[in-house]
Amino acid sequence: MRILHLCGWYLPMSVGGTELYVAALVRRQRGAGHEVRVAAPDAGAIARRIYEHEGVQVLRYPIAGSPTRAEARHVVPVRGAEVLHAWIRDWKPDVVHVHTFVTGVGPWEIRASAAAGARVVCTTHSGALGFLCARGTMLQWGTSLCDGVATPRKCGACMLAMRGVPRPLAECLAWVPLPLSSWLGRLPGPIGTGLGMPAFIRDNLRLQHQVLSELDAFVVLTEAGQQRVVRQAQPGAPIRLNRLGVNERPRPFTARRRAAGRALTVAYVGRLDPIKGVFDLARAIRALGPRSPLRFEFRAPVNSSQQMRMADRLKKLVGPDAHVRFGSPLSPSAVPEFLASVDLLCCPSITFEGGPTVALEALAAGTPVLGTRIGGLSEIIEDDVNGRLVEPGDWRALAAVLRAVGSDLALVERWRAGIGPVRTMDDVAADYAALYENVAGQPG
Repeated sequence: MRILHLCGWYLPMSVGGTELYVAALVRRQRGAGHEVRVAAPDAGAIARRIYEHEGVQVLRYPIAGSPTRAEARHVVPVRGAEVLHAWIRDWKPDVVHVHTFVTGVGPWEIRASAAAGARVVCTTHSGALGFLCARGTMLQWGTSLCDGVATPRKCGACMLAMRGVPRPLAECLAWVPLPLSSWLGRLPGPIGTGLGMPAFIRDNLRLQHQVLSELDAFVVLTEAGQQRVVRQAQPGAPIRLNRLGVNERPRPFTARRRAAGRALTVAYVGRLDPIKGVFDLARAIRALGPRSPLRFEFRAPVNSSQQMRMADRLKKLVGPDAHVRFGSPLSPSAVPEFLASVDLLCCPSITFEGGPTVALEALAAGTPVLGTRIGGLSEIIEDDVNGRLVEPGDWRALAAVLRAVGSDLALVERWRAGIGPVRTMDDVAADYAALYENVAGQPG
């Protein structure tokens, strides 16, 4: 079977959860005898380029570096995407697997793939769940978990508030009648964006229904995500569930004994991004005070000026007396060993995501997780069994759990004992194989 994975970004230039997920899937599919390629847009490039990564051909196709509003909203194909469309026609894959929607990866690419005779599967890796949540976090007003029922007024106001519009004004602007909002949305700049927001949400919901009608399968990573997509979908939409898995088969772990007098270490591993809840963790650490018996370690890439500014803000927030170390980033292969060396992983995410995968990796290493009750974390962590869950965005609740851990170190050992089997990418790939065969009509 010929399989094309279509992503927003790819290795080695971009290293994130989705890229590593696709790479792990590609390795297993090639091992099963399939012919696999990967394609991703290259914003601002002037020509296509093809290279190999781990023996797999990767196409980076050029798209406009500054897309128009119509291109960014998938009203028209982005300039340059025709390079990908022609490549698909020439290669004729049996299955095109789309991973999340971005500029250059969307409805037009689904249609081009179908026109070339391919079956098209999409896996949504973000909190947007396709085009359902324009904010991309599934958090209403950025503070509370949304029920997934999307309307132009409700979501329009939420989006405007995210863009800095005061909530009362955002709620008023969201009442602009849709025909008028469509017309005003043509105005350039922030005025057009603000007044056109209700129509933008309406158009996004239309896109959601459209892609669900054109796809052979729409895959979500969590049961909560599946429920929200189904709630807004037409009856019979091809919505499937395929949960995340760790990349390597977990090794059996044994109970570890803490050396006498050694402080318990709590780690954060991931991007320094506000949606990952890093500021909530920093506030919680500061609230514990310098006498806390806990030690904290942040492991995150700091390769850009923006990431450096984030690290500086976090250091100022935790304070000079906190027992915090900002270590060097970890390579994907080094993550399991590091997670096995710490006592507790903290995943304070405030966005609706399928994982994060690092939480699964921690459990596979025998390390319990302190996370937030949102997205995949609420399905990976069983509260007070293999970790603890708090409400997203509640740094005081984070601090309370950490304070309890500091005063009763046996808590972590009890959570460690509650860790059960962990799903792997072998399981994920097997489920996709069955799905591909189903949609492509291949013999079992």
